[in-house]
Amino acid sequence: MNNSAAQIPENLLVSSTMVFFLIHSMQVGVGILSFEKYIATEAGYDAWISIIIAGLGLHLLLWIIYRILQAVDGDIVSVHTFVYGKYIGGGMNFLFSLYYLLLCVTILRTFIEIIQTWIFPQLPLWLFAFIFILLIYYYVEGGFRVITGACVTGAILGITLLLFKLFPIQYGNVHNVYPLIDHSILELLASTKSSILGFIGIGLLFVYYPFIKNKNESKKWAHFGVFYTVLIYLVTAIVAFIYYSEEQLDKIIWATISLWKIINISFIERFEYLGISIWLFYIIPSLCLCLWAASRIPKRMFNIKQRYVLWVYSIILYVAIFFLEDRRAIDRLNHFTSEVGLYFFMYIPVLYLLVVIIKKVRNRHEA
Repeated sequence: MNNSAAQIPENLLVSSTMVFFLIHSMQVGVGILSFEKYIATEAGYDAWISIIIAGLGLHLLLWIIYRILQAVDGDIVSVHTFVYGKYIGGGMNFLFSLYYLLLCVTILRTFIEIIQTWIFPQLPLWLFAFIFILLIYYYVEGGFRVITGACVTGAILGITLLLFKLFPIQYGNVHNVYPLIDHSILELLASTKSSILGFIGIGLLFVYYPFIKNKNESKKWAHFGVFYTVLIYLVTAIVAFIYYSEEQLDKIIWATISLWKIINISFIERFEYLGISIWLFYIIPSLCLCLWAASRIPKRMFNIKQRYVLWVYSIILYVAIFFLEDRRAIDRLNHFTSEVGLYFFMYIPVLYLLVVIIKKVRNRHEA
């Protein structure tokens, strides 16, 4: 078995506490700026229940992921090689690498659209993409510990924006969310599916697991990260439901950014500019983690320098941006990424069963 953990020097590992920030930073990106519209489409104001359902499912999936990784004692490359063998496992690993690259394209293009719409509508797409990718490349080239530091910074700065949720509550109507539970379980599950894009980053644990020092201790921090993320999504959704009517939510693309517009501070005329700028510190770690994970897998597969893969993937990322020029194309990309993420979530329990079965068969033969 290819044990990736044994190949990583001690000075490149991160403490178990950092898993909280790694999990949280990957889940709170562009999705939280617009998810209210999509979950409310399926379940109306009862969609807050779907967030709780998604949270419970995430805790279960996180438990399964840890069971898989502990059973094989390695990353996703080790797991697929253990289950499928060298060649089929290599194909599965390559699909995972492309999946993480797809996440990177989705996050980057969606956030560039936000900047173009709200702040700099006249600046060209190629310039935005070039600056972002150059910045991401710089972080990823610095290594996993640098990316982890960016995650910590983003999570701390992001807390400041949560305090401004108090402003829209003052002007909202709490009666909007009544009556409670007015939709069927199927509608709530459909709403849960619509919220997947914001949570699919949990799968990157498959790649950075060997970089964690105390893996057993990191479990609780990972679950804390999921709990904190779900809590933020829940508060964000409830605030939006109190402030907006269902008809308004259906027409507003970025509900959270629109809420920032009502914040009135004497020395800041357009608070949404500041909010989007601060949110950049959440987006950068998400992009860095995705690009790092996407390039890490081929490095593990072919034993080549990660820098070479990073060059190729950065070029692919840059070119892919230009095929997504309008809102409709970006919306289709987000929908496609969510669908792929759903299949990814469904695959995790299947992979766990395969690992358990194969491990039992091999132990029986060895006995």
